[in-house]
Amino acid sequence: MAVRFPRPRTLCLALVLGTAGLAPALAQQVEPPGKQKKLPEAPAKLPKVDRGKNLDFLFGALKAAPDEASAKHVEARIWAIWLQTPSDTAALLMSRAKTAVDAKKIEVAIKLLDSVIKLRPDYIEAWNRRATLYYMQNDYGRSLADIQQVLIREPRHFGALAGLGMIMQEVGDEKRALDAYRKALAVNPHLEKIPDQVKALTEKVEGRDI
Repeated sequence: MAVRFPRPRTLCLALVLGTAGLAPALAQQVEPPGKQKKLPEAPAKLPKVDRGKNLDFLFGALKAAPDEASAKHVEARIWAIWLQTPSDTAALLMSRAKTAVDAKKIEVAIKLLDSVIKLRPDYIEAWNRRATLYYMQNDYGRSLADIQQVLIREPRHFGALAGLGMIMQEVGDEKRALDAYRKALAVNPHLEKIPDQVKALTEKVEGRDI
């Protein structure tokens, strides 16, 4: 199927994909599914956590979690740390961005997140949320660029890794989708639906064992 993106967006996507060695995926661009598009995000309810809580400890606990309930508890604590805003101004802008999204004013939300990123470029959740909004708009180039910024700052961000897999799958690059999903599961073995995607893609990409 021919790519139908306007030229600037196609160029943006080609640059991002090319940086990661993914440019061939453009030739296999597919239309996104009809369902509402959404990248993985934090649970609705999060515990209060100490800002200085050691993420390394929590990621170790996540891998070692004996059951689903324990894993979800640890996962929520990780998200809670990621979501902690670095300043009152950033918190206000993030709150307004959420209100804009709830009102379906996506462009307004993106501009608010632009301001957060300019103010606090190391705040990964602003990058992550903007990546989600770009993805919802089918703007894969900008979404990938923001996901890349998240992963530069936190390579263990399982939400961003899963989102990367979703985008690669939608543009037809199943091999790199599989790689991203596997990396996400290596960090968080308890992600929902991702194991099924890995199983299906493994059979398609690598074939069945004889």
